[in-house]
Amino acid sequence: MAGVVDRELLQSMLAVTRHRGRDDTGIFVSGNAVENSVGLGNNRLSIIDLSHAGHQPMSNEDESVWIAYNGEVFDFSKLREELLRRGHKFKSRTDTEVIVHLYEDCGAGVVDHLNGMFAIAIWDSKRQELLLFRDRVGIKPVYYCQRGPRLYFCSEIKGLMQVPEISREIDPIALANYLDLQYVPAPRTLFKHIRKLEPGHFLSWKKGNVSITRYWDATPRPPLSAGIDELSARLYSTLEDSVRRQLVSDVPVGLFLSGGLDSSAILACAARVHQGKLKAYNIAYPERHGRLEQSADDAFYAAMVADKFGAELHQIKVEPDVVNLLPKVAYYLDDPVGDPHTVSTYLICAAAKPEVTVLLSGQGADELFGGYRVHMIHRFAKLLSGMPASLRRGIILRLVRALEKNRKFVPLVSPGLLLGLCRVSEKYIQAAGLEPSDQFARARSFCEAGELNHLLAPELRSEAVEADWRQKMTELFTNVKDADALDQVLYADVKTFLPDLNLNVADKLSMAASIEVRVPFLDNEVIDFALQLPPDAKISGLTQKRILRRAMEKRLPEGVLRRRKAAFGLPVRSWMRNELRPMMQDLLSEETVRRRGLLNPAAVSQMVRQTMNGERDFTIRLWALMTLELWQQSYTDTGASIGRVPLASDMVKSCGVLAG
Repeated sequence: MAGVVDRELLQSMLAVTRHRGRDDTGIFVSGNAVENSVGLGNNRLSIIDLSHAGHQPMSNEDESVWIAYNGEVFDFSKLREELLRRGHKFKSRTDTEVIVHLYEDCGAGVVDHLNGMFAIAIWDSKRQELLLFRDRVGIKPVYYCQRGPRLYFCSEIKGLMQVPEISREIDPIALANYLDLQYVPAPRTLFKHIRKLEPGHFLSWKKGNVSITRYWDATPRPPLSAGIDELSARLYSTLEDSVRRQLVSDVPVGLFLSGGLDSSAILACAARVHQGKLKAYNIAYPERHGRLEQSADDAFYAAMVADKFGAELHQIKVEPDVVNLLPKVAYYLDDPVGDPHTVSTYLICAAAKPEVTVLLSGQGADELFGGYRVHMIHRFAKLLSGMPASLRRGIILRLVRALEKNRKFVPLVSPGLLLGLCRVSEKYIQAAGLEPSDQFARARSFCEAGELNHLLAPELRSEAVEADWRQKMTELFTNVKDADALDQVLYADVKTFLPDLNLNVADKLSMAASIEVRVPFLDNEVIDFALQLPPDAKISGLTQKRILRRAMEKRLPEGVLRRRKAAFGLPVRSWMRNELRPMMQDLLSEETVRRRGLLNPAAVSQMVRQTMNGERDFTIRLWALMTLELWQQSYTDTGASIGRVPLASDMVKSCGVLAG
């Protein structure tokens, strides 16, 4: 925090974020006036240099520069050698101290030299300036709130909730964004006065004044002219170097392994550069109440890849107590996230923690190389726009919805796969004829035209006339208006979907288990290379992530190379009809929804009724609404105890700190 510092408040902020770093805690406080007072705190999860020499907050030799830091700089050894040659003295082997000395030489330009994932707070007493930095793509979070001349900041919102002067008032526009996207895009949070520092930005606080500067952007670069074989060889070499850097650790390291292309590629690279047996983790849910969408395939392919590379595979078979798990996950996420796969992320990290402290993830490959179905939307929308609108939005759309409703009667295709194809087809049909940014917004949105307004309580409709993320999407497409249509889509995803959903979930739920997740695909060198690739190296015809498949062609089993996009499967529809049904009926009852005053009770009840009787399938949206209610019980209710992990029995009737 910056301003007049309350040490006890700083301690309470550290206490509620203790899960992010259980190995050490430290506080630094300096100054006694608003313009020169600062307090830094850190909960350390020891990864490099486990000795007390890595204690934070840390300073330079004359204590004029102090740092609190969450994350890793993966090329710190090279930077350290360079700094030693320049005459800098070190007392530890940590990357933290490297940043301090690099700042002495480069000032705010320090961030241009860092290849890693980080949230950094630096207090420069000579300049009387506090600087907050967030890494290029937002792997690590930074939240802040300015109240008058004072600035409060933390790695998690729950830390800021300890500050009495920060209101718990909900932001109606952020709420509309959440209902439309099922996550809250930066810079907003669901709290009106708390903001996220956006990826690739740094914040300066000086004498009570705040300014924010962008230091990096993911705009496409001029494409390389080499052929696909040369490019794929370069990609493999670049990725292998990244994995080698990110395997450096003084604690045990493991890997997520879904059996999909991305995580399998990381394991293939790790097997070449790592000495000793690798540990890989895969999660599976027992079959019950019908065939699961993905879980059995995940286990099969994960075992195939682990066997090929001699990895020690831990297949975590769980039948989770989802009734108590959902409130816990909602609490740790800070802002609500409506994606049910949050449960899998938390379970796999919690199961891995006794054996490893670091997990490598395949996240980022889809956003860089075009791996999601939505990345094909501009192609299909162009084809569909040639049809008469009456045929496209009338007959064909009705046929797709009829198929979705009766999918369990379709032979040879799993109901889950068919549902996904129907949903994608609906979005493509509705997006045809729109502007490119609107096509993409339609594909990413969970609400059809008019639905968002109907779902909001009448009292909020005037305040949240439109979810402002749609305007942001238009601005993002304008930023790269001269780029290829695919590159425009990927740019938008790297700026929104990747940091605000995927990386946010990975950070919060891994740190909840005191696990650090590293993402080799988001290494600076891999990103810089990806931004120079021609579009047809990413998607060619119907082949997505073409260059990554080619790079791994002789390294991974054929079945993995040809496998469709896979995620950790979970039986969410079964849960909603069975274990979670009483909880859903309580959390989303007309009485509860009306008392909250955020949503239209009739609209919510209709979604519940249609889902339960099979008329429509709003399962994922209902999960998001349940998560929203559980979040409110933890964060906004009078007497809500921030810092104590909730259980369902507590929550329903029926059933300035950087840490880590």
